[in-house]
Amino acid sequence: MDIFPISLKLQKQRCLIVGGGHIAYRKAVLLSKAGAIIDIVAPEIDAQLLQLVEESQGKYIQAKFDQSIPLNMYRLVIAATDDAQTNKNVFEVCEAQNILVNSVDDPPHCRFMVPAIVDRSPLVISIASNGTSPVLSRQIRTQLETTIPHGMGKLAEFSGKWRSQVKAKIINPDERRIFWENLYASSLKEKVFNDCLDEANQIIEQALIEWKTPKGEVYLVGAGPGDPELLTLKALRLMQQADVVIYDRLVSQPIMDLCRRDATKIYVGKARSNHAVPQEGINALLVKYAQEGKRVCRLKGGDPFIFGRGGEEIQELFDADVAFQVVPGITAASGCSAYAGIPLTHRDYAQSVRFLTGHLKEGSPELPWNELVYENQTLVLYMGLVGLEKICQRLIEYGQRPNMPVALISKGTTPEQKVVVGTLADIASKVTDHQIQAPTLTIIGEVVCLREQLQWQG
Repeated sequence: MDIFPISLKLQKQRCLIVGGGHIAYRKAVLLSKAGAIIDIVAPEIDAQLLQLVEESQGKYIQAKFDQSIPLNMYRLVIAATDDAQTNKNVFEVCEAQNILVNSVDDPPHCRFMVPAIVDRSPLVISIASNGTSPVLSRQIRTQLETTIPHGMGKLAEFSGKWRSQVKAKIINPDERRIFWENLYASSLKEKVFNDCLDEANQIIEQALIEWKTPKGEVYLVGAGPGDPELLTLKALRLMQQADVVIYDRLVSQPIMDLCRRDATKIYVGKARSNHAVPQEGINALLVKYAQEGKRVCRLKGGDPFIFGRGGEEIQELFDADVAFQVVPGITAASGCSAYAGIPLTHRDYAQSVRFLTGHLKEGSPELPWNELVYENQTLVLYMGLVGLEKICQRLIEYGQRPNMPVALISKGTTPEQKVVVGTLADIASKVTDHQIQAPTLTIIGEVVCLREQLQWQG
């Protein structure tokens, strides 16, 4: 994060704009809406700008900017002239005195940025790009304007009037959050939007009377293979309301960044022969936090019910009488194969597909080899990188042809995706040559030949 977003309270605070033209006027309008007292320094001033200054009880100083102007009386300064050198001088003087300064359309000479704004006062949403793309920020603002009802400001104001009463009734902040979330999911919004405030007050009064400490719940959520845009809408919603997030090694950082920022995050990742927390410990954590009344998101790479041990975890929750939901995710087989341009089935090449685990037991993979040696099917191996050479050997021993196409997809669907294609006879030797690392998915079958024609990811 290159910039730290804050919201300044500028009511009755004196602010300085250097410049008296159209650019200065645009910034003055924003400061005026925030209730600031606006002073202007400029040789000449636009009539509309002068009117704003007078309405804010500010003053117009008819002069060029120089270091004799006392700046320590201002909360912030905006350099809004059409002269780059003047704007630079303003920045340097402010920097020397630790005063917040913005030079319009000149990011190197800014200590703060003026964002694009969606105004639903008292709810204000800002969009900033650190000065790199103000047009993009404005486009995003336009999109948000169409999706956020104007009544949201009224709802924020209404909620503020009840805030102290709710805080007095519900001491625990996590429980208060759930209380408000439940209210906003009720008919309260529409009542406030339509100015039916008596009915809205009745809804919140009744909710406070009926309030009981909520029971905990576990969300078993599939995070998909890595690309955050492959999350389901339900997964994203539950991730953003969970109090605790317990996540695996295969959950990418961009996906973790979408979780509620103030949630407790607990890493329980598993790598080969290196389990941060054993499965029994993970099960115990889920039960523990849920029984404390927390909403727990158990976040797993891929789909929790496909080689994700999700069934074991919800059995434990069931035995402990803990409520749970299961949110399917895009499993690595479908996600990674699609991003690699390899269809798992194809009318001419494969009429069936099998998902298998490549984990070894006592150094040897335990798989139904006779059933796997079939020309018109696709085999997808999860966690098969370590035992890849033995798996290929056994398939050949059981009759599969050595030149059967094989693809390795490492870190599929992410920017680090790497795909290596070979055959049963030579694919194991390519792991070291191409520095293939886990997590890697292995696809065996004639459909791999289609990659050359169908690959669409650069």
